[in-house]
Amino acid sequence: MEEIAEQLAAGGVAVLTGAGISTESGIPDYRGATGRHQRHSPMTYQDFVSNEANRRRYWARGYLGRRAIAGARPNAGHHAVQALCASGYVDAVITQNVDGLHQAAGTTDAVPLHGSLDRVICLDCATIGPRDELDARLFAANMEFPAAHDAAGLPVNPDGDIELPDDLVDTFRIVPCRHCGGVLKPYVVFFGENVPKPRIQHCFDLIDAADSLLVLGSSLAVLSGLRFVRRAAKDGKPVSIINLGPTRGDDLAYAHAALPLGKALTELAERLDIP
Repeated sequence: MEEIAEQLAAGGVAVLTGAGISTESGIPDYRGATGRHQRHSPMTYQDFVSNEANRRRYWARGYLGRRAIAGARPNAGHHAVQALCASGYVDAVITQNVDGLHQAAGTTDAVPLHGSLDRVICLDCATIGPRDELDARLFAANMEFPAAHDAAGLPVNPDGDIELPDDLVDTFRIVPCRHCGGVLKPYVVFFGENVPKPRIQHCFDLIDAADSLLVLGSSLAVLSGLRFVRRAAKDGKPVSIINLGPTRGDDLAYAHAALPLGKALTELAERLDIP
């Protein structure tokens, strides 16, 4: 923690966050102590586009599961990241999360690497619209489908998916794009889908402009986040990590603190005399 505090005190820090920063808001991660990856296989892009039954399953489970994501609130870790930004220690935030909690905490320029659950895109005409509007249409089309409170207590996954029995999923009605009648997809990067190249380049530009990189709550198990650690390390920039478990970037980091993010970031803010 001393090394990481010194890194922050020097300024010019880029931050990369993963699902671990949102677990204290009640959203589980995939691979950490609360991880659901072994018990839940997330929808892949190929599965989603391949047939309507898969899309019905996604939207039925996501229709209820999103309520848990939408009801989550930023925790001490999100607020500490925003305080570090506002105090000038952190210059850029890139998040692998789709929950919007950094933005809700005030870090409005955080780059959502994998998109955001609060928007949808048409795969046919590329129109992007608000998820709330789609949810209203889904509600109107599924008046007899269980209400959100009927799913209370059921485990939600990081992608907003909630486990439902197949016979219930089969009764759900999906709706098309209101502009062209095409297929709607959440505006997130599914497993098996590529992050848009302009977004990747923007993130590389942020890493290149930074003096160091701090990774928060990510196992760096997928290339989409690991590539930025490799870029910073290749350029000789210090990389540090705060994550409860091991990561794929540990061999490139000069410091790794295995602490809960809320506690660790609050402590770092205190060390820097940030109110």
